[in-house]
Amino acid sequence: MIDRLSRRHLIGCGCHLGAAALAVTVLPARALALSPSTKKTDMSPDQALKVMKDGNASYLTDFPVQAAQGRERRIEIALGQTPFCVLVSCSDSRVSPEILFGRGLGELFIVRNAGNTVDTAALGSIEYAVSQLGVPLVLVMGHSRCGAVEAAVSVVRDNTQFPGSIGRMVEPIVPAVLSVRDKPGDLVENSVRANVDRVVNRLRSASEPALLDPLRVGKLRVVGAAYSLDTGNVDFFNEA
Repeated sequence: MIDRLSRRHLIGCGCHLGAAALAVTVLPARALALSPSTKKTDMSPDQALKVMKDGNASYLTDFPVQAAQGRERRIEIALGQTPFCVLVSCSDSRVSPEILFGRGLGELFIVRNAGNTVDTAALGSIEYAVSQLGVPLVLVMGHSRCGAVEAAVSVVRDNTQFPGSIGRMVEPIVPAVLSVRDKPGDLVENSVRANVDRVVNRLRSASEPALLDPLRVGKLRVVGAAYSLDTGNVDFFNEA
């Protein structure tokens, strides 16, 4: 009798355990994206730029855009992304692109490094986003009191030498500093904008078809910007 009860009990437990296991394996599967997405944004370069401007304007009011960032959005883009802007920006912890522009998951393709410069890896990332993901806007953004730019200014003014790879990191910024060294105003802030301009102009004059072709037919814009740590405002410039 005891043996029968034990067997019956085990069988019953097995049924419950089987149902539980089924729930564990089936339910998460329902939450996964079903197939890879090849969808690209349908925004034009002008529309993408307006979205970025509007997002920062909203951020300044302390009522930023409520961008989709939750579980449903994560599942929606799990197997495909449709960013509408490549944002080349500084690594500074005070410059958080999604927050400054009120954007959410899967909207910005971000290339960040100290001083928002463009080396081979950064250029390849930009070209990938434009040619493979169909991004219509590249926004190059510096910011006030940028430490990398300050370092480049120190190199020019005081012949400072930085250890390790820091010196090589700021080398691309030095020409921007030299270009505005004799201009009135704050040298660091002038250099921030000059550095952005140099990157913007470099990308616009790229010889690679990945950037050249969409630029030529108006499917891509490259624009400069500078973020103020004090006000939170993003000043857009060199929009031609």
